[in-house]
Amino acid sequence: MLIVGRIGKPHGIRGEVTVEVRTDEPEARFAPGSVLRTEPGATPRAGGRAAEPVPTGGVSGVAYQVPGELTIESARMHQGRMLVAFEGVLDRETAEALRGTLVGVDSSTVAPPEDPEEFHDHQLVGLAVVTPAGEHLGEVAKIDHAPASDLLVLRRPQGGTALIPFVRAIVPEVDLAGGRVVVDPPAGLLDL
Repeated sequence: MLIVGRIGKPHGIRGEVTVEVRTDEPEARFAPGSVLRTEPGATPRAGGRAAEPVPTGGVSGVAYQVPGELTIESARMHQGRMLVAFEGVLDRETAEALRGTLVGVDSSTVAPPEDPEEFHDHQLVGLAVVTPAGEHLGEVAKIDHAPASDLLVLRRPQGGTALIPFVRAIVPEVDLAGGRVVVDPPAGLLDL
């Protein structure tokens, strides 16, 4: 699954939500009628901790479950934020239950980038990470999209993780066909 956004807080009382956009093509991904998948096993999260099940305006005492797919009813920009209304999300309580849910599209339906220096997250996750000398450092666990640069999250063989800035000076080669990423980390980077 290619993550295209994360649902944020509700906006208003009619079920609209803010969305933290994680795609270069928001107009295409958030077009009315588009179907977005939710992260498998998605559990609504609030404030970094698991949220309690949220009863909604539907049946009293029945908690809202995040569906496997959400269909976009409308989307618009408002004060620099994407606001989205999903079909079936009609009130603030239901919208609140979606907070923190990652939404995406099937990565097999996404065309590869035209620029050979650009990669989708799903292309990198799982690749072996090696030094220029061939020393195995681990594998790419995920990509963090930080404000300054993207970060490869390296899962170390001995346990734990390390963050590697995804910049040409440190990551000189990405070999998708060979299933590896070559990194030339400065001294001490992997010790942090």
